Amino acid sequence: MSSNRVTLVTGATGLVGNNVVRLLLSRGEAVRVLARGTTDRRPLAGLNVDVYAGDVRDEAAVRQACRGTTTVIHCAAHVNVGWAHPEHYEEINVGGTRNVAIACREFAARMIHISSTDVFGRCSLRHPTDEDTPFAGGPQVPYVVTKRAAEGVVDDEISQGLDAVVVNPAFMLGPWDWKPSSGRLLLAVARGATVFAPRGWLSLCDVRDVATGILAARDSGATGRRYLLAGKTMEWIEACRIFADICGVRRPLMRAGPLMQMIAGRVGNVVGRVTGHEPEVNSAAVDLGRLPKNYSSVRAQRELGYYQRPVKETARDAWQWFQEQGIR
Repeated sequence: MSSNRVTLVTGATGLVGNNVVRLLLSRGEAVRVLARGTTDRRPLAGLNVDVYAGDVRDEAAVRQACRGTTTVIHCAAHVNVGWAHPEHYEEINVGGTRNVAIACREFAARMIHISSTDVFGRCSLRHPTDEDTPFAGGPQVPYVVTKRAAEGVVDDEISQGLDAVVVNPAFMLGPWDWKPSSGRLLLAVARGATVFAPRGWLSLCDVRDVATGILAARDSGATGRRYLLAGKTMEWIEACRIFADICGVRRPLMRAGPLMQMIAGRVGNVVGRVTGHEPEVNSAAVDLGRLPKNYSSVRAQRELGYYQRPVKETARDAWQWFQEQGIR
């Protein structure tokens, strides 16, 4: 490992970014992060990182943070699934990615762009989606639309000389989920708030395995290559039952019926419009969650050594971390 390697991580206080930062530090690497002044600093407390104040939407701040780096791992994104404030998705997911990609090309830094399996849209339980599956189908929600557009931005910059790799993680669970993000489902189950489990599927993977895959993509991924970092395909009710067993609470009784989910989604839309605060349950989240999330990680396994640990181990470690932090 080169002693002068410097890696910048955007979105370093989020679930993926924070795990990437900690993995880099455990390997003795120099780490720089770009963080907004209003960002919760708990995820970075006690970590030996150089903090650059700024936002990915600020071109000048991005250029300053990227200057002198060898790699930029771009994790920052607006990952909420809903309809409200589409301009936020556009500014952060597309505009922010463009700023990072242009700066990386200018300073000859390798860019690892963290996208999502949701960009593919088209899913089948019989035929797993892989990296060559076209972006088509699925709900055209702002998150999906802008993450697809962000990959297009990266591709455009690659055509102009950018050295970049794209990784597409699935639904991630694990420690260092400060906000929390994906861990909200685990916490909801622990509180007994999931009498009816959502109807649909997810591909559940461990964020620590994803972080390892990201660094493998940095070191071994070919320029312009895309890697699916997915997990076990299961129904939401199966995941919720695993969570309930680990947390020692009652399991969800059954799947929510289609009519129940449709009503819940539309009620969420109305609540969001009336209050200005869109709830987690809305029609965008319901529609996206119903898709049969089935992905193949064969390419990542073959080229990056990607490994998927058992779901129960992932859920157990995530729950233990939440307990240790007093997050309920």
